[in-house]
Amino acid sequence: MACTVGATGAFAGGIDRSGQSIAPIFEDGSYLEFSFGSVNPTVSGVQTGTYNDGTTVVPGLGQTSGNMVESYTSVGAAYKTDISDKFSVALIFDQPFGADVNYSFADSPAPYAYVGSTASIDSNSLTAVLRYKINDRISVLGGVREVTSKGKVALSNGYTMKTTTETDWGYVIGAAYEIPDIALRAALTYNSEITHDFTTTENGVFDSPMETRLPQSVNLDFQTGIAADTLLMASVRWAEWTAFDISPTAYVASAGDALVDYDNDTISYSLGVGRRFNDKLSGSIMVGYEKSSGGYSGNLGPTDGYASLGLGLKYQITEQTAISGGVRYVWIGDAETENPTAPGTTFGEFTGNDATAFGIKISHSF
Repeated sequence: MACTVGATGAFAGGIDRSGQSIAPIFEDGSYLEFSFGSVNPTVSGVQTGTYNDGTTVVPGLGQTSGNMVESYTSVGAAYKTDISDKFSVALIFDQPFGADVNYSFADSPAPYAYVGSTASIDSNSLTAVLRYKINDRISVLGGVREVTSKGKVALSNGYTMKTTTETDWGYVIGAAYEIPDIALRAALTYNSEITHDFTTTENGVFDSPMETRLPQSVNLDFQTGIAADTLLMASVRWAEWTAFDISPTAYVASAGDALVDYDNDTISYSLGVGRRFNDKLSGSIMVGYEKSSGGYSGNLGPTDGYASLGLGLKYQITEQTAISGGVRYVWIGDAETENPTAPGTTFGEFTGNDATAFGIKISHSF
């Protein structure tokens, strides 16, 4: 059945990108896949210069930010094979977390206060999963996950920070219930928190330790046949983004707060239908949703929730090889950012933003 591949986590909570899926472990026999995705967002806002009650406190009312996020690409790969009738194993590569911020220009003569600020976060992950079938319907799984991450930031006020590249480990555990005759599967997966102990270099001279915790999360994935050649698909992902922060020592000493943190955990939902049209071609449609949390969003990530619509096609090139493609449109949730020099006041309003994404996947069974 087709799936909407690529950029499944685009503009999900925090810096989530891939959604940390372990779906390849459920493929039949031996299986190999490679995927590529591209996301093209537009996120812009207006510097309001007002308190929450509307009182003007910052000169330059109405200054615009321009598009402050860059397009990005992601790659993925997976290999799965059966060890025996009971045991199977999978290796999954993804890029689970990331950010690309660039306040590169303004649309008005007086530039937005953050123009010139840039930030990036990059991560790569390799997950090894072992699955054990207790019987034809119930299975349990577990494994280890390695994540390598790094980041850097340069603010318009002259502050800079760069981290070392760190590799650390976590684990994944879960269980699944299946009824093969109706293509039903419900899989629950827990992804552990992973802690990075970075060394940061601030303003080019000041080195200090910084602990950052990548959030624990829970994924619930469900599918079932609802008619001949028709599949209902749904998923829910919870992630503990309140445990994540970026707090360099010198920045916190100066600003009195974290460079990046989140006030709320997130829950992301998706629901879709897949349909096989013939032996070669199948398609799917998928909607996604994440509730806006309210309150202030960070100036380096001024988004709050989303809604999305995705379409996918899968073409069976041969009996063993298939190519899948998908497109997705994302309505990014409106957000307000907080004035860093006057806590409790609104600095910018970001409304009417969106993103488009596409992905492609080649898979081979053997």
